[in-house]
Amino acid sequence: MRYSVEISVICVLKIIFRRQFSIFNFQFNNHVHQVNQINQSSRQFSIIFCTFAEIKLTGMNKKIIAVIIVFLVLTGIVLLYFVRTILFSNNISVDASPYLYIKTGDTYADVLQTLKEQHIVKNMRTFQWVANRKNYPAKVRAGRYRITQGMNNNELLNLLRSGQQDAVDFTFNNIRTKEQLAQRVAKQLETNYDSLLSFLNDENKLKKYNITTETALTIFIPNTYQLWWNTSAEDFVERMYREYQKFWNDDRLQKAFAANLSPTEVIILASIVEEENHRTVEQPRIAGLYINRLKRNMPLQADPTIKFALQDFGRKRILFADLLVDSPYNTYKHKGLPPGAIRIPSPSCVDAVLNYEKHPYLYMCAKEDFSGFHNFARTSSEHAANARKYHRALKKIKIKK
Repeated sequence: MRYSVEISVICVLKIIFRRQFSIFNFQFNNHVHQVNQINQSSRQFSIIFCTFAEIKLTGMNKKIIAVIIVFLVLTGIVLLYFVRTILFSNNISVDASPYLYIKTGDTYADVLQTLKEQHIVKNMRTFQWVANRKNYPAKVRAGRYRITQGMNNNELLNLLRSGQQDAVDFTFNNIRTKEQLAQRVAKQLETNYDSLLSFLNDENKLKKYNITTETALTIFIPNTYQLWWNTSAEDFVERMYREYQKFWNDDRLQKAFAANLSPTEVIILASIVEEENHRTVEQPRIAGLYINRLKRNMPLQADPTIKFALQDFGRKRILFADLLVDSPYNTYKHKGLPPGAIRIPSPSCVDAVLNYEKHPYLYMCAKEDFSGFHNFARTSSEHAANARKYHRALKKIKIKK
């Protein structure tokens, strides 16, 4: 009778331990499917209990039974502590960088080195232990990952394995050259300066987008775009081209056609208009003036194109000698639009060209009050008078260049 009761107690204990461990094992596996040690521990528990039951049938002493039970309980507690410490405890340093950047082609060793250099994790050993069991060394994915205070190893590795990176809010404006664009992109994305500049100077690659190395900047519409940090040079241009196509809706295309301009020509003209005046209120009038000159086959004689040809964007005064510069962008020498944009114009300036003001003006000159606005004229004599007023004002304040 005594043995029967003891055997019953053992069986009950066995059921309780196996049930509790099964619950734990289920929860654990929801987070780490690859932890084979836990499954082995489960089998070891079963073997110990079975052995314990068999020994008891032969009349094992109660004290030995108690010691074994205590041992098993302590083992379970240690195991629980071990798992909680490795998997579910915060392992992010207080001074960790807010983002972890994993470059294209980085290996597991590279990731570990970055984690160390940026002091992101507190305990590298526990991170590596979990990483190995989640097979992360074979599943490194490039990207920009947000690091949150309080993250444990399991959460961090799930994030890195998933590839669910944070997008970059990429913004660009006030760009005059391909070099400036490449520099701006390289500061915000993984794509480096040389790779993007090389792409924008490759005629064969640009054919896909119906642009040349001269007109490459015309497909970029300034705005804020969400891009993956590890976007390549080609993917960047591809995305910008899709945005360009969205921008040129039916309404804009019809207005361009009515002005006898292609979308590329509209943007080239808008780049000149915006260099003449960044104030939107005057841009439709300036656009109307240049369209009047184009219709009459008159040279545009736009001073901003001379600055672009000289690559001297800070010049305040255009001298007669400057007008002799040998460049296809010299609109004093060459009629029509220059071969490419002299800046990436804002969407509002492009719309100003499409909605240009219809008027008789053919000439303009900066106002003598240096307000940034212009005096407009219909005849060359009126323009000459306006120019004299402006030059007298320049001399008064001693501006020579």
